Amino acid sequence: MRFWLTVGRCLRLRCPRCGEGRMFTRFLTMPDACASCGLDFKREQGYYIGAMYINYGVTTLILLAVALPLLDRVPLPWLLWPLAAFSIVFPLWFFRYSRSLWLGIELYVVSHVQR
Repeated sequence: MRFWLTVGRCLRLRCPRCGEGRMFTRFLTMPDACASCGLDFKREQGYYIGAMYINYGVTTLILLAVALPLLDRVPLPWLLWPLAAFSIVFPLWFFRYSRSLWLGIELYVVSHVQR
C-alpha cells in the first residue's frame, strides 16, 4: 500500500484499503464497514481521538498562516471575528476528512509494520 494512494483515497472520502466504498453515508454518519471490502470503520471507543488532533492541528495551522501576516495590517477586532467564525465552521467541515485521514494513516502504518 502506497502512502500517497492512501491519502488520495482518504481525501476523496473513500475506503483507504480498496478506494471504492464510501466512508460517509450522510454528512456526519459513517457506515459500520466498507460496502466493497468490509473494512471495519466503527473501531473501539476512543479510536478517532487522533482524528480530533488532526482536525485541531490543521485548523490551527490555517489560522496562524492567515492571522500572523495580517496582524500588522488589519485592526485586531476586524481580524478576530472572521477568524473566530472560521475556527467554528472549518472543523465541522473538516471532520470527515480528519476521520478518513486518521483511519488511512493507521491502516498504512499497520500494513508496513506487519511486513
